[in-house]
Amino acid sequence: MKNRSDKLKRLVTVQRHLEQMAEMDLAMTTQQRQEVADTMDAVAGAINSLNPVHRGFSGIYAAQIGKLRHKDTMLAGVQQMHEMRIVRERTKGDRLEERMHEARDLETREADDDAIYDLIDQRIAYGDEGGR
Repeated sequence: MKNRSDKLKRLVTVQRHLEQMAEMDLAMTTQQRQEVADTMDAVAGAINSLNPVHRGFSGIYAAQIGKLRHKDTMLAGVQQMHEMRIVRERTKGDRLEERMHEARDLETREADDDAIYDLIDQRIAYGDEGGR
């Protein structure tokens, strides 16, 4: 039979894994936002370019900037959601870890108490035999 602290340790491990997954999701979203920002910079540079080829596509570029801004806004919301998820998962993990330590302390205390009771029982048993 597993101790309560062992079960909680396993839950802590799972919870930390969930936290890492949330951090990876945040990193991917951050990377996507950076790619969108780089693309927006490139499109803005093309709009402001004096090159006659780009002037003909200025309307398309403007529409593309609008789409990229919308995508960046959506990714900002997703990024905020992932940040909140990380905090939530980390908090859960910390609480589980605290409970695991408390359970381990209680198990250690119980084992120490049992050892003392065994010593007392032995002392009483030997004391009875020695008095006969």
